[in-house]
Amino acid sequence: MQTNVNRGGKISLLKRVTSSAKLYVGINIVLNLLILAIFKYYNFFVGSFVELFQLFGYSLNMRTMHIILPVGISFYTFQALSYSIDVYRGKLSATKDIIAFTAYVSFFPQLVAGPIERATNLLPQFFTKRQFNYNVAVDGCRQMLWGMFKKVAIADTCAIYVDNVFDNFQTCDGSTLALAALLFTIQIYGDFSGYSDIAIGTAKLFGIKLMNNFRTPYFSRDIAEFWRRWHISLTTWFRDYIYIPLGGSRVDSKLKVVRNTFIIFLVSGLWHGANFTFLAWGLYHAILFIPLILLGLNRKHTDCVAANKLFPTIKETSQMLATFILAIFGWILFRAETITQAWQYIVAMFSNNLFSVPYLINRQYYVPLFLMITIMFVVEWINRNQQHGLVWQKHKPLALQIVVYTILLLGIMYGIRGEEASFIYFQF
Repeated sequence: MQTNVNRGGKISLLKRVTSSAKLYVGINIVLNLLILAIFKYYNFFVGSFVELFQLFGYSLNMRTMHIILPVGISFYTFQALSYSIDVYRGKLSATKDIIAFTAYVSFFPQLVAGPIERATNLLPQFFTKRQFNYNVAVDGCRQMLWGMFKKVAIADTCAIYVDNVFDNFQTCDGSTLALAALLFTIQIYGDFSGYSDIAIGTAKLFGIKLMNNFRTPYFSRDIAEFWRRWHISLTTWFRDYIYIPLGGSRVDSKLKVVRNTFIIFLVSGLWHGANFTFLAWGLYHAILFIPLILLGLNRKHTDCVAANKLFPTIKETSQMLATFILAIFGWILFRAETITQAWQYIVAMFSNNLFSVPYLINRQYYVPLFLMITIMFVVEWINRNQQHGLVWQKHKPLALQIVVYTILLLGIMYGIRGEEASFIYFQF
């Protein structure tokens, strides 16, 4: 009888503890999302609410606020949420070390633009004794150099043409618009993956290992593979903390799978910014993703393309090209200021001399640019199964290493001559 009473008391206590934990983690999630919503989405929702009522003839007197958006707020908010949820799920013990926790949330290399780290990966590293490792530090310097090349030499140089065309797209012919869309596709990859390489390489100098954020996404054979290779830290965050809790793809009906997929992509779009263009961008990718899930093809390409081969097959090449073109149209939505502008841009691209010679601001400017873009894609193709583009260098003769590093530094110096361009993802 006493045993049953004790057992009943333990069960009751466990239920109370579980309920309290659920309450605390719920409050924590709400507070974090509320802060993010006020800083990032308040004006967007107020403006949309007012416009909605205006459609029905009602005028609302609601004011927006002049809010300065903290740099990288989306990144460290999600990182803080990761800690709370992982502790609640029992994957991590709560820490009482405020310095270690603060270092986890605000670790400077990846604070402003990721990768979005998990508490289970990054936080324990602040409790372990680290010793300087020369080989790891050198590899980190290589990765930083590669990231700088992609950011400064390629992304910033592409931005000169892209900004000029998108700001004056009404006066451009179709071929010029197509070239600008192509260059923005390359720009955003060079910009964001370049930052990730710099952050990961910098962390290696401190003996900290951050997760890989990009794995040559433009060599993907379908959109599902693209999203397994693009902004990996964000896509896996949504998968683990939203998609799987909703039931993922193991729910009892295809309709719920479609629902879960749309939720993930719409949230992903909203995460990128308070603009309908980002929501449309997320919706666009959801529409491309749904058929693969319904046909069971979303996990078809999980290996490296052309594994153990130098060149892809004709089929693989056509698949990569088709996926790349689909990504380009998505990036037009992403880059445009409004959905109307994106639509007008695409219509103008197809209706106004698409196959003519594109307008070039300065022809001498494009020879080194396309040469550097070619270098980037060739190097990343060779290292498509590695952590970064310069991994192969450590096994090469010193003379060849010096040649490669010199070429990259010259490219960086060429990119520096233009106007300074901030990282695109700083605004998120």
